[in-house]
Amino acid sequence: MKNLLKKKTTRTDFLTYLGVIVVFVIMFALQQGDMLKNSTQGMLVPVCCFVVMAVSLNLTVGILGELSLGHAGFMSVGAFSGIIAAMSLEQTIPSDLARLIIAIVVGAICAAIAGFIVGVPVLRLQGDYLAIVTLAFGEIIKELINCLIVGYDENGLHVMFNLSGKLSVENLNMTENGVAIIKGAQGAVGVDKLATFPMGFVLVMLCLVIVLNLVRSRTGRAILSIRDNRIAAESVGINVTKYRLMAFVISAAMAGSAGALFGLNYSTLSSTRFDFNTSILVLVYVVLGGLGNIWGSIIAAVVLYVLPEALREFNDYRMLAYAVVLILVMLATNNERFKAAPSRVIPKRRKGAAVNG
Repeated sequence: MKNLLKKKTTRTDFLTYLGVIVVFVIMFALQQGDMLKNSTQGMLVPVCCFVVMAVSLNLTVGILGELSLGHAGFMSVGAFSGIIAAMSLEQTIPSDLARLIIAIVVGAICAAIAGFIVGVPVLRLQGDYLAIVTLAFGEIIKELINCLIVGYDENGLHVMFNLSGKLSVENLNMTENGVAIIKGAQGAVGVDKLATFPMGFVLVMLCLVIVLNLVRSRTGRAILSIRDNRIAAESVGINVTKYRLMAFVISAAMAGSAGALFGLNYSTLSSTRFDFNTSILVLVYVVLGGLGNIWGSIIAAVVLYVLPEALREFNDYRMLAYAVVLILVMLATNNERFKAAPSRVIPKRRKGAAVNG
């Protein structure tokens, strides 16, 4: 029985990887053949970023069982730290790919540090209290970035917080060759667009490997036991604080890497892109895809991100149609008959195969 269950989960993971690879190959071929609209090509990288965001938030909400409303805050930490790393290394490392990889790594590390700092006090809370505090964290990060002024020259990075609102880039005291990276409320300006669709695919695959292997591991089973019954898990010697913090930090790191790729896809980026609405949007992807369902999170993120653009032709009725689709998807995902449909079809096929044999 154990071997059969292991074989089934391995097959499911393989189909998940295969499905993502097939979609990437098709879209990449269409992109290279110039068969996609400019608007569609512009959505390829953001879709990859939000797929990673949905999968990483599913680790916290679906697998760990804790409601977090500040996931966009970790994305913003990764975005702006990745932009700073990529732009400040422009003269030292001329390779765009190398700087993009470094930016993603830096974004993941910075977001992981932020996740650890926030997680240590926050994870002592549960339920609504945890959601409110994580929401507050996301808003605090947005306001801090609005006060941040960063530039670089041959002497290195120059960082300053404009808490009074009276300072500007000139107060950084840079040389004539200095370049401003972040200009307070204006956000990051003049950013090199280094993000590519293949790198987005690599990031999605890396995220899937991390999450799926984590869930199947001993650590993942401990996290699932905490979600199912915290008191029972604690009674058998599982360090609840350790595993909750581990899942939270890993989720934050993946959100930071997605943020770095997202930030380097635009020439201008402000902190308003990572507000409360973004956190709720990612949470909608997770809920509609199914809590703990990684493949569902991928599909929901892709469909619901592309859908508003696909419905743009309907003008005033676009958001109405979007809302109707959301309601229908929610009803379908919470319908027991709909969920049980695949299990009813598969036995019939096996039975028919046995009769034919």
